Amino acid sequence: MRPLLAAAILALSAAVADAQTTARPAARHTFALSAIDFVLDGAPIQIRSGEMHPARIPAEYWRHRIQMAKAMGLNTIAAYIFWNYHEQTEGRFDFSTGNRDIARFIRIAQEEGMWVILRPGPYVCAEWDFGGLPPYLLRDPDLRIRSMYPRYMAAAERYIARLADVVRPLLITHGGPVVMVQIENEYGSYGNDRGYLARLRQVWTQHGIDVPFFTADGPTPYMLEAGHVAGGAIGLDSGSDEKHWDLARSIAPGVPIFSSETYPGWLTHWGEPWAAPSMDELKREVNFLLSAKKSFNFYVVHGGTNFGFTAGANSGGKGYEPDLTSYDYDAPIDEQGRATPKYEMLRAQILASLPAGEKVRPVPAPIPAVRIPEIDMRPHASLWKHLPAPIAAVHPRPFEYYGQNQGLMLYRTTLVGRKSGKLVITELHDFATVFVDGTLIGTIDRRLGENSIELPKGANANPVLDILVEGMGHINFAQAMIDRKGITDRVTLSGMTLFNWQVYPLPLKSSWVTSLPADSSPNSRPGVVFRGEFTLDKPADTFIDVSGYTKGVVWVNGHNLGRFWKIGPQFRLYTPASFLKAGRNEVIVLDLLKTDASPLRGEPTLK
Repeated sequence: MRPLLAAAILALSAAVADAQTTARPAARHTFALSAIDFVLDGAPIQIRSGEMHPARIPAEYWRHRIQMAKAMGLNTIAAYIFWNYHEQTEGRFDFSTGNRDIARFIRIAQEEGMWVILRPGPYVCAEWDFGGLPPYLLRDPDLRIRSMYPRYMAAAERYIARLADVVRPLLITHGGPVVMVQIENEYGSYGNDRGYLARLRQVWTQHGIDVPFFTADGPTPYMLEAGHVAGGAIGLDSGSDEKHWDLARSIAPGVPIFSSETYPGWLTHWGEPWAAPSMDELKREVNFLLSAKKSFNFYVVHGGTNFGFTAGANSGGKGYEPDLTSYDYDAPIDEQGRATPKYEMLRAQILASLPAGEKVRPVPAPIPAVRIPEIDMRPHASLWKHLPAPIAAVHPRPFEYYGQNQGLMLYRTTLVGRKSGKLVITELHDFATVFVDGTLIGTIDRRLGENSIELPKGANANPVLDILVEGMGHINFAQAMIDRKGITDRVTLSGMTLFNWQVYPLPLKSSWVTSLPADSSPNSRPGVVFRGEFTLDKPADTFIDVSGYTKGVVWVNGHNLGRFWKIGPQFRLYTPASFLKAGRNEVIVLDLLKTDASPLRGEPTLK
């Protein structure tokens, strides 16, 4: 059978199966909140939940990951929904293609015998770009987020209305598996506008969402007071000690409490060692939850991948801290979907605590992963030879003002007056390569607190200054979230403000990168696109090893795998089998600093 015909038949079969599942009448259940317990069909239930995010998992693997959680002894899946993943262009929503098909994810969970807790934001954090908020909001110079600011609320209410139409038929009140919906996320860590939270709940209910609501906050008095919604269940991030439950009961009596984020792992930023929290402490915490029959949600049971430009950033005590492409998170189910020693430990704990007669299915077989021999690469094209038409600007402005989210932006000006000395970029977001007359002078890295570089004296009477800026993840937590990208303020040279710029947007869309024609001499200066090919007899998962490169982005068959950076700790990018094909495959690497080619290879593991 021809491959395209076979693929079409498989796709049609899957669609028919989904349609049949949707049409099949579901048994009706009830879910409610008592003063103490979550109540399913009139009886108390211990929610044993594991969180995973459809946007971070190829849709082809949704069922496998849910089955892995089920085999661990869990009975519920919690899922963040990322607003900006579904509304990438203002007013245009996608809830139906690929891993944006939220309804299909929820139906699969139901087919696998799992309940679902929905965490739709509008704000979610989650180490995701801008905490799930759409960056088009940043075009508003007066923007205030997570509040009753009118322009923000108009966009948020439009999102809620559209998502409500998708999930309403999947609520437990309609025969579906969705038992609870979260209002905002960890709001007590950010603000105190209780009217804003009440309005979000009102919008959900106006659009037919009639299941219980909950909020989730850190176990401190001020967070719980500012973050909870009257009558909603209380989530604790995390509830690792009985005193956390006592505190929640004192602030919001008469509703059930659960540990909405019990952390089996933790996140990692670029330039840090891989996070590896203590398994002994996790074992103690889970023993506490299980022995007391307390409900909980593992954040996360499976992390997945920040494909493309979806990784966020933090702004803690170290300053700007961009997140890795991998969201492995040291989770019980690793990035590629395999059970870890942590998974086995937690599974044993949970199985030992199950009620008599409750059975757990075997752990699914691992998804195959392969090693790919060295892939020869060659310089293919130069960014400098494929610049778009410039936009004239008196002073440089951020990406978002030009309708761009991330990628690159080139800011160019001819130096007049001052032509050497200390170049200062006020509020650079996030990484710049600086050139004078085409020669690389150096880099400026926001992550290191850098904002300046020395420009040497030159012979040219009219030197051209190029600042190529990479926008990395928008900050996703706390008070620094208004985080526009590019040159966000001004540029000075020895104290003189530089005016009159040409701005070249380079959003690095996959269709543009993969269609670049070959150049005759592409590697004359940094900013080179490398290209190579490899063949496979049969697609299988792999991790593309980019340890021979410096800083940039990788595409395989047009799929953006995400960022890499020589500072580590990640040197391999997850490439699922669904991104690959039997026969010839294309790989493209954009490196901001390297001009000579190095081979790639595929490895079966992340590390």
